[in-house]
Amino acid sequence: MAGRDYRGMSAAERLADRRERLITAAYSLFAHPGFHSTTIERLCATARISNRAFYECFSSREDLMRAVYDRCIEETLASVGEAIEKAPPTLDDRIVAGIAEYVRFVTADTRRARVMHLEVRRAGNVLSGARQQAVAAFTKIIESSARGAGRTPPLDLHLLALGLIGAITELLIEWVLSDPAPPTDELVEACVFIFRRTFAADGTQTASAY
Repeated sequence: MAGRDYRGMSAAERLADRRERLITAAYSLFAHPGFHSTTIERLCATARISNRAFYECFSSREDLMRAVYDRCIEETLASVGEAIEKAPPTLDDRIVAGIAEYVRFVTADTRRARVMHLEVRRAGNVLSGARQQAVAAFTKIIESSARGAGRTPPLDLHLLALGLIGAITELLIEWVLSDPAPPTDELVEACVFIFRRTFAADGTQTASAY
């Protein structure tokens, strides 16, 4: 395995560089061939670092998966948040913009979709806390959008937001696993339909805006 010239770099910079290369390698390998099929040796070979150096950066494969997953979530939250901020200040416009951007951004890179909606679950219960934090972050976006638009949903807002997130998640898992995958426009339409049925205060569907 070819080495890397670290001359002129501090110890902290070398560590940061190795971490970043491991995260980059894991982003691809955890998606294909998958978390359980990816060994530490293969990660290190792809990142071009020694096996010993791996443990200077991460305590385990699960720890590395957490770093990859957290980055995927951070990037997705930023993209969805920006789309919502640019949307007109109505609940329907905000949530539709957020749903469309979530589906677009996640499916734009199959690796991201697989890590976020499939492989993180295969990594086991050790990452359940990371998944719960991600759900909480997306729930907060929906709740904030509803409150900012001055809308009172027919049932508990937090529970409705969780239900919407669960529906979106299952549709993205279907997209990852299906061959051929359903068109992303259909995913967005399904998510928007569920949202409008869920949040309509009088139980009727709002006018179509998507």
